[in-house]
Amino acid sequence: MRIARHGPPGRERPIIARDDGSWRDLSPLTADVDGAFLAALPDLAPDLDGLPEVVAVERFGPPLAGTRKIVCVGLNYRDHAAETGAPIPAEPILFLKTPQTIVGPDDDVRIPRGSTKTDWEVELAVVIGRRAHYLDAPEQARAHVAGYAVSNDVSERAFQLERGGQWDKGKNCDTFNPLGPWFVTADEVPDPQSLALRLWVNGRLRQDGTTADMVFGVDHLVWYISQFMVLEPGDVINTGTPAGVALGLPDTPYLRAGDVVEVEIDGLGRQRQTFVDA
Repeated sequence: MRIARHGPPGRERPIIARDDGSWRDLSPLTADVDGAFLAALPDLAPDLDGLPEVVAVERFGPPLAGTRKIVCVGLNYRDHAAETGAPIPAEPILFLKTPQTIVGPDDDVRIPRGSTKTDWEVELAVVIGRRAHYLDAPEQARAHVAGYAVSNDVSERAFQLERGGQWDKGKNCDTFNPLGPWFVTADEVPDPQSLALRLWVNGRLRQDGTTADMVFGVDHLVWYISQFMVLEPGDVINTGTPAGVALGLPDTPYLRAGDVVEVEIDGLGRQRQTFVDA
């Protein structure tokens, strides 16, 4: 299933896609695509023909409501670690983004005041559907995943790496996590380690990778993160980015107002953001 939310910011309504690409209104079944809905998702077998037809999608908003946390994984692609001159991590590098960074897949992204190094990062997002805490083994992880989505983990590298402290300064700026346009349920993605990821800046292909290049796969990450924090339905894991970011490309300009970034993962949809000054 493809599940999304559409409508004006803050007033999105839940929708679900039919096999023919048309959309149906999920409002008769749930008020929103939140943690409670995701926890009940394995038992959901909606009669799509019985749901109201959505004549036109107004705007794709973030596909999730009420996300409590976004757990991000740094340097999780071998080629990305190589391009930045960093060693392959022995364990996953974790940091958090606040839910306030989440915006719709085609919403404008605001370049923060004082930014000189706003960067792009296409990532596979894992949507948690069942509470995960102290999982015994990675083999248990998949039962806790509701689905997958496209994420752009926008970063301000000067804030992240040159201003002292942890990475959070460069990761939590307003609008820095476009998500969607929808999430695809886990049963539709039998192998999350075989997905192609691509990103374009002003029409030029910058990132062209595959989740097969992850240092730590999805199952390992869900298991590992559950040892340090409780993952709740609706939480998101941004699993890292392949090579091709501005940080790893000498003489490549960082993003400026007017730049357009397009982001795509096979089978999960496509995003398009215009970058504007805050």
